[in-house]
Amino acid sequence: MDEDSNPTVAHIIEGGDAPGSVAELLGNDGPFADCKPGFLARAEQQSLASAIDQCITESNILIGEAGTGVGKTFAYLVPAITCGKRVILSTGTRHLQDQLYHTDLPVVLRALRRYPKVALLKGRANYLCRARLDRAMHNPAMRDPTLSAQLAQIRNWAGQTNTGDISEVLDVPEASPVWSYVTSSDDFCNDHSPEDQGGCFVQKARKRAMDAAIVVVNHHLFCADLALKEGSFGEILPDTDVVVIDEAHQLPDTAAIFFGRRLSSRQLFDLARDSHAEFLSEAPDMVEIKDRASALEKAVRDFRLSFGVAEKRGSWDEVSADANVESSIEELRGALELLFEPLDTASVRGKGLESCRRRCLAHIESLEAYTDHRDEDYIHWFETYRTGFSLNLTPQNVAKPFSQALGQLNCSWVFTSATLAVNGSFEHFQTQLGIEDCNEIQVDSPFDYKKNAMLYLPTDIPAPNDPGFDQAVLRVVLEVTSVSEGRAFVLFTSHRALELAATELKRSSRFPVLVQGQMPKRELVDAFQSMGNAILLGTASFWEGVDVRGSALSCVIIDKLPFASPGDPVLQARIRGMRNNGVNPFVEYQLPKAVLMLKQGVGRLIRDVSDRGVLVICDPRLKTKEYGSTFINSLPGMRIVQKQISVENFFKADEAEQ
Repeated sequence: MDEDSNPTVAHIIEGGDAPGSVAELLGNDGPFADCKPGFLARAEQQSLASAIDQCITESNILIGEAGTGVGKTFAYLVPAITCGKRVILSTGTRHLQDQLYHTDLPVVLRALRRYPKVALLKGRANYLCRARLDRAMHNPAMRDPTLSAQLAQIRNWAGQTNTGDISEVLDVPEASPVWSYVTSSDDFCNDHSPEDQGGCFVQKARKRAMDAAIVVVNHHLFCADLALKEGSFGEILPDTDVVVIDEAHQLPDTAAIFFGRRLSSRQLFDLARDSHAEFLSEAPDMVEIKDRASALEKAVRDFRLSFGVAEKRGSWDEVSADANVESSIEELRGALELLFEPLDTASVRGKGLESCRRRCLAHIESLEAYTDHRDEDYIHWFETYRTGFSLNLTPQNVAKPFSQALGQLNCSWVFTSATLAVNGSFEHFQTQLGIEDCNEIQVDSPFDYKKNAMLYLPTDIPAPNDPGFDQAVLRVVLEVTSVSEGRAFVLFTSHRALELAATELKRSSRFPVLVQGQMPKRELVDAFQSMGNAILLGTASFWEGVDVRGSALSCVIIDKLPFASPGDPVLQARIRGMRNNGVNPFVEYQLPKAVLMLKQGVGRLIRDVSDRGVLVICDPRLKTKEYGSTFINSLPGMRIVQKQISVENFFKADEAEQ
């Protein structure tokens, strides 16, 4: 969609101002019935759209859960487009953002025959920077044949693109290191000279957003701007009348990133690398910049080694008293302070050195905040990787900062997702974001789960902490997939369990076995669908956002209830904080989070009105623990069985109908 060619928000093409309520527009006699093949009105979709329309009209807050198949995207797009107000649409990922902008939004605009100005806005790292591309062409790191070839492709594309959005480049992998050398960055691009502004893709995208009536963003960008607005200088997103948050269940975790703080080895290495490059370009006589940049690199490596070789994730309190860690972090602090001195002196010589000076100071402040000021509202934790690390400050909860930021935007708010309610209540979601007064709507899936789905709870499986649990799960997987003829997702709560199952299933199963990580996610799902009888094993990233329709996916098997790891330092700190405030962390936090995650996994099974399938949950706690009913009551209503013969009969009935 070329937003530059769109008329203004007030313009409606002749005959386009269709009468009627949003429910009528989504009815069997509405415009979608004429232009969308196979369209059928859904009462659930119409109810959700009407509630959203009322929220926008009255400038309220609405929380709405829409079961699988409701069509929530059209349910919020229709009132968003017809309201005549300025709207921000935010969704969970860049992939969903592109789908919303390039696929769903054009369909609704054509059906309604309304053409407001619309804009797609992403974080600056998604846009090419021509100045950085020119620098990369002369960078010794680009001599690698693979990177050199990819850089040449980007160079060719750069002469043709109107947007600079790197998602247009299909032949260069998203994970390629070349992108970090050629995309816009806060560190390099914040201080554009006036002559650079006109050619900057980020500035062009922001200008389109400022001029548009409807702006499509993702949660990362939206939360980044909310965090800036908390300090009264957020300028990325335009002022708005309506905010629609799709995939709203992801928002609390995303907000925690941006209302917190992070210092990583990559940031520090980038500072050292760029300081050395700017020394050569702008201050070749100041050799101390080069020497101190090299000293910083050494201090970063030494600090990583002070944690030991193994990868770790833990509370800062666990290691802060360790003599090696304590000594090496002081050396790191000292290396940053020593580098800052010549950067401060040389910063007047050019934009690059000034950027390095500013970044160096910010890293010193982050390190000080992490080690010297113990704010009880924040969780201090670290993570080490094979060759790197991150130091993280995460809010105990985002309710206070989010509600403050929410209050600064005087507009209508719509929060929607397929998974927001726990046992019929939105209390957990509201508490996480500090939302008090709001309207609520929960519309069930229009799919016939009672007829087309079955929940199998196998017996004779020990508790998850029993040594025999994993083998018992494997037995169930082999038994069920033998009668389902493969066609199954097996979702695990840990990589260890997945790897154990992968080894055994590749040896014992007669069906193709696909394993998360063996190829990119999209390719893996495509292979699963094309094979028609495969078993796909996945962990966290396959519990949501995967859409396989038809008989290729006829069974979803879940090993155990997805409670977060009790060893996670952020979870441990939150549990302590809640206990100190007299709150039961299991009931108020751990259980609701697990319920919502399970709902996401279950949502993979039935994706279309004609889909049929069996859900298998191997965790006996659904039957033995009192909280099991909370999980069951939060799932779509389907027949529950405990004998494998019922599963066999289900699939025999499928065969008989074919």
